[in-house]
Amino acid sequence: MIVLPGLLLAILLAMLDNLIVSTALPRIVGDLGGVAHLSWVVTAYILASLIVTPFYGKLGDMYGRKRFFIVAIVIFLVGSVLSGLSQSMAELITFRAIQGLGAGGLMVGAMATLGDIVAPRERGRYMSYMMVVMMLATIGGPLVGGFITTNFSWRWIFYINLPVGGAALVYIISTLHLPAKRVSHRVDYLGGALLGLAATSLVLLATWGGTEYPWASVQIIGLALLAAAAAAGFCVVELRAAEPILPLHVFKNRNFSVTMALTFLTGLAMFGAMTFLPLYQQTVQGASPTLSGLMLTPMMLGVTVTSVVAGQVTTRTGRYKIFPILGGAIMGLGLFLLTNLDVHTTKLTSAFYYVVLGLGMGFLMQMVSLIAQNSVEQRDMGVASSARMFFHQIGGSLGVAAFGAVFARKLTQSLTAAGMHIKASGGQLNPATVDRLPAVIRHDVFAAIAHATQTVFIYALPAAVAIFVLALFIKEVPLRGRVAPPEAGETASQQPELVS
Repeated sequence: MIVLPGLLLAILLAMLDNLIVSTALPRIVGDLGGVAHLSWVVTAYILASLIVTPFYGKLGDMYGRKRFFIVAIVIFLVGSVLSGLSQSMAELITFRAIQGLGAGGLMVGAMATLGDIVAPRERGRYMSYMMVVMMLATIGGPLVGGFITTNFSWRWIFYINLPVGGAALVYIISTLHLPAKRVSHRVDYLGGALLGLAATSLVLLATWGGTEYPWASVQIIGLALLAAAAAAGFCVVELRAAEPILPLHVFKNRNFSVTMALTFLTGLAMFGAMTFLPLYQQTVQGASPTLSGLMLTPMMLGVTVTSVVAGQVTTRTGRYKIFPILGGAIMGLGLFLLTNLDVHTTKLTSAFYYVVLGLGMGFLMQMVSLIAQNSVEQRDMGVASSARMFFHQIGGSLGVAAFGAVFARKLTQSLTAAGMHIKASGGQLNPATVDRLPAVIRHDVFAAIAHATQTVFIYALPAAVAIFVLALFIKEVPLRGRVAPPEAGETASQQPELVS
């Protein structure tokens, strides 16, 4: 509990940044120009974070968690200052990538450190605190971003990281005391580079396919081949490396493999589908940007409630298999309810739908981390945490890109069928533009947006069904308790560390 506030500050720092930045993007374009490259302000951050995440996990396992946690915070803060000082879109994209290099270690550092100092049997309770902070950040991020951008300057959305990050840095340096360790093996830089190349190619393929370039273009086919070649090369390197960045032996554990699939699908459904709700709220339901953020509060409350309940029950009973199963089923119900969103859906009705979806997500999000960490030996704790973040980010990135294409296509088809030719670039239609349309035309646009939103949730529904089915294959392995010190004459290696 002494260390926990520092870990929570680091998580808050990681979660708030993208949420705050998204609300300021229109102002940034107004100042710096470069609207054609606007998406790269977010994409550069995500890709940089994605590439370095496995390195932070593995290097922390090899040389000690604390030093890399501190390095990640420092890099993130340097990137924040530089981003705030940017004078062009190219500079901002570059500095956001630097921010991402630090952000990749924040969440991994917090989760892996918790895995180092808290036994799995007790970890659910502490993970529920982290979930509460994540949900507060999700709700508060857009509100804080809007307030800062309106009353100060978009540059302060980056400077605001300094007091939060500085407090986290000082607190962790002074309170986090983990045993120092060092191994003599070489770092698997080649494996990490190939994994990053494969992930980057996949994200770019999903982002550019059908939008920037046709699916049959040389660029998209080339990215697909590059991703496949990099993935194959990564597997070969990992089998030969002395200290693989992502040891393939952990995937031999059924629970670990299942939880990585659950993580990927949860990120796919959650980020992919939820991305388009604000547009529906701000157009069809007439909500302001601030109110749009508040309207998701019921979902976050649902996540918080079931996350805390699951953590407390797991700590007391040691049983956890039921929670991912319930999570998949309830999340599927929530997504099914959201397929009913239309021009007549009231804010109260949609709030009920959000609560149901949140209840399902809360049963899933922390439990997959707990099960993954309990499935590996203590020396692979960082690997488990970084793998979880990696697959979650990959799922989210692919989900946003794939569902963005679905949304844009369905919206265009609906508008065309209504006899309109309003351009919806990348699936985005400015709410201010819609408000200025004549009433009759505006109603048709609302119907098209609602129909496109319904379609996104229809496509997301199979992911929840797959989560439910996969959760049935989890084997309920007893959670490790506190590791007792060795008895006289007994070596540490003789102690059982993992029940499998």
